[in-house]
Amino acid sequence: MKNNTKGFTILEMMIVLSIIALVFLLTLPNIQQKEKIIRDQGCNALQKVVDGQILLYEVDNLTPPSSMNDLIRKGYLKESQRRCPSGDMIEIVNGEARVK
Repeated sequence: MKNNTKGFTILEMMIVLSIIALVFLLTLPNIQQKEKIIRDQGCNALQKVVDGQILLYEVDNLTPPSSMNDLIRKGYLKESQRRCPSGDMIEIVNGEARVK
């Protein structure tokens, strides 16, 4: 019989897979932490967009909007822009966008 020495043994494959799993487990919490930061930054960016649309509404109508419904109804914002990526609602308070 010919002894075939090419290829990997089961032990070698298990060692490689365990190292890959360990690296994945070490990086997963960091990825989840970055996701929260990205969602918070997305909310800040959306709040600035709404502030800009409030200014445009004031210029066009000579009066500030009383609520987000005014901006949505007149086409300044979409319905989906009422809520941040984190799930928080944006409301207009004293002429400025606020996250509630």
